[in-house]
Amino acid sequence: MHPLETYLQDLAQIRTSGANVKELSFYPALKDLLDAAGKELKPKVQSVLSLKNQGGGMPDGGLFTASQLRKVSYESILSQIPERGAIEVKGPEENAIDVAHSKQVEGYAQRYGLVLVTNLREFLLVKTIFGEKSQIFESYSLASDEPSFWKLTHHPRTAVTEHGTRIMEFLKRALMYQAELTEPKDLAWFLASYARDAHALIDAPHDVPALESLRLSMHQALNMEFTGEKGEHFFRSTLIQTLFYGIFSAWVLWHHEKPTRDDHFDWRLSAYELKVPVIQSLFQQLSGPRQMQALGLTKYLDLSGEALNRVNRGAFFAKFDKGQAVQYFYEPFLEAYDPELRKELGVWYTPHEIVEYMVERVDRVLRDELGLPDGLADPNVYVLDPCCGTGAYPLEVLKRIAKTINKKNDDALLGYELKKAATQRVFGFEI
Repeated sequence: MHPLETYLQDLAQIRTSGANVKELSFYPALKDLLDAAGKELKPKVQSVLSLKNQGGGMPDGGLFTASQLRKVSYESILSQIPERGAIEVKGPEENAIDVAHSKQVEGYAQRYGLVLVTNLREFLLVKTIFGEKSQIFESYSLASDEPSFWKLTHHPRTAVTEHGTRIMEFLKRALMYQAELTEPKDLAWFLASYARDAHALIDAPHDVPALESLRLSMHQALNMEFTGEKGEHFFRSTLIQTLFYGIFSAWVLWHHEKPTRDDHFDWRLSAYELKVPVIQSLFQQLSGPRQMQALGLTKYLDLSGEALNRVNRGAFFAKFDKGQAVQYFYEPFLEAYDPELRKELGVWYTPHEIVEYMVERVDRVLRDELGLPDGLADPNVYVLDPCCGTGAYPLEVLKRIAKTINKKNDDALLGYELKKAATQRVFGFEI
């Protein structure tokens, strides 16, 4: 059974019993929902309700990592600072936004860094930045008011269809927000999670003219038409991918220019970081304020920018050879964002060592078996990659050509010969 279905059924049964007392009776159902999300994370995150007053007030609960809970007594758990933030619970009759802006929650945010505020039907993440006044960072609503919520609890399967995936995504993001991001797969999941929410938003009824404007931009930039049901899905998926992966790529380039600086990355300037003219132009057209506001996508791009600014860049980029992050990262991003599309398009990352070996092997065959002493650098050799993905093979071919030219001491001709090869005889296609 889906965790949301269990949660709503439990709340309905508790309320129907008539023996419940405001929020406290609903704690077990809420804990089970949060723990279901936390169970899927590494390390696992578990909620503990009812904490000690540790100088910043006494929130209703906390979010602890598995390492905090391992082999410790319940008493010692209550005396720890929850690594992933505090929890404040109210009844469904309360206004969650008012609670989030209260002095009580402000104090918790200052003390614990992050507070998950809920009235059982709405979930709000409240945080502080650099000790400033707290603010609502992200939210999710199952129902807009109490009557609608109790009605929803009597139709839990319908609720799962509408909210199941997105509420669990939200809760996992909430439980991971305080964690330092160092692993590529964790960052890929975060960006893909926001991308999926953005995709769901543009799949709902929306401003059609804004979408049509973006469709025209993509058609003109890529010379592609999107027709039929599959074409429509591909268009919307590609639109979201271009926005979110464009931001990631710009962030990578920004990092290489400022690897040791503490500046904050601003996704709105991404178009200035992107170097390939067609991608730069397309991203600039797609991320215009008018389109983003009309479709409601700005908040998801803001959240993605926040996630990128939480990355430990030193640890993250230590996992890649220089210049390999953009190529490597696309597969885990697409796997998390749209696994079916990834299978359909055949997006599988080939490790750089394999690419390098295959290109060197072909170059050697051309020299030793086909009588072309310059190998891939010979002007009679044409290279075709019919599914080039992020371009790992064409790039390696050009590197191999550059090595051959340098060995012949033709440094003065290097730029000219590489440009000629790239534009006249090294071809890559990608859907």
